[in-house]
Amino acid sequence: MPILPLPSDYPAFLTQLKQHIRDTQVRAALAVNSALVQLYWHIGHEVLQRQEQQGWGAKIVDQVAHDLRNEFPELTGFSPRNIKYMRAFAKAWPDAAIVQQAAAQIPWFHNCILLDKVKDPAERAWYVRQTIENGWSRNVLAAQVESGLYQRQGRAVSNFARTLPAPQSELAQQILKDPYTFDFLSLGPQAQERDLERGLLDHVKSFLLELGKGFALVGSQHHLEVGGQDYYLDLLFYHLKLRCFVIIDLKMGDFKPEDSGKMNFYLAAADDLLRHPTDQPTIGLVLCKTQNRVVSEYALHGLSHPIGVAEWQLTRALPAELRRNLPSPAELEAALGAASPPENA
Repeated sequence: MPILPLPSDYPAFLTQLKQHIRDTQVRAALAVNSALVQLYWHIGHEVLQRQEQQGWGAKIVDQVAHDLRNEFPELTGFSPRNIKYMRAFAKAWPDAAIVQQAAAQIPWFHNCILLDKVKDPAERAWYVRQTIENGWSRNVLAAQVESGLYQRQGRAVSNFARTLPAPQSELAQQILKDPYTFDFLSLGPQAQERDLERGLLDHVKSFLLELGKGFALVGSQHHLEVGGQDYYLDLLFYHLKLRCFVIIDLKMGDFKPEDSGKMNFYLAAADDLLRHPTDQPTIGLVLCKTQNRVVSEYALHGLSHPIGVAEWQLTRALPAELRRNLPSPAELEAALGAASPPENA
């Protein structure tokens, strides 16, 4: 094909066409997914209804799977196991309209994860909304459920209700968690705060995922000069939705009341030196290894700047069922003693 002289605005024209095609592909894929999830809900609903209202037995699932695979051999998804998921899906989401608006907007296997791991309807709906908003992959969704994000979201001690206007204070409270889970870090018992900071920056992608959507890293050890003296902020972020700077102060030990006074000073300085006239007030988050929530609440009382206090942890506590199956220290010592060779061997 001969190459003709092209108009000067042709590259921009071609870029627009490519973007339109990509957007159409995404919308088509989403539409296909939504239709598939709604189809699965319909199949599950029909099976469930006949089992509950007409007494059809459990073996009907195997029969439906067999007949549908014979009729549609080119389609996957009609295994007995998947049809059981469809039935569970219809039972978990009895309202077809809500399915169309929410659950059908995420992929089918995302829904299967929620069916397996989340039993509370309100919690399940919350994870669906978060998946849609944040674009979580299946693995990320599973990790967020495993970390108990629903229970941790919005639980940080804060004075936001007193220091921020109502819409901003509610949104700010919801973006903070307690505790924060840094499972991606490996810190020794002698680690210092700089080691924690360095580890978070080395795993910045995982760190930002744990912080949540909207956080943009501005820098670490960000310099402020106040009254001719130098001060350094551990971590400085800008939150795109809150439209404000967020200062994070890292602590390796317990939260102390003086930590809130230090953060209050940082916020006053940041509002004066960093904040643009169109920005909302800077928010501070003290991340500590442990805290007494009552002490934290008293420490924040009366302060003029918005501050939150939350804990961080490297590993989550083991489930009770798993703890029961682990050997006790005495059993471990006995086992190690039995495995050790005699001293004179």
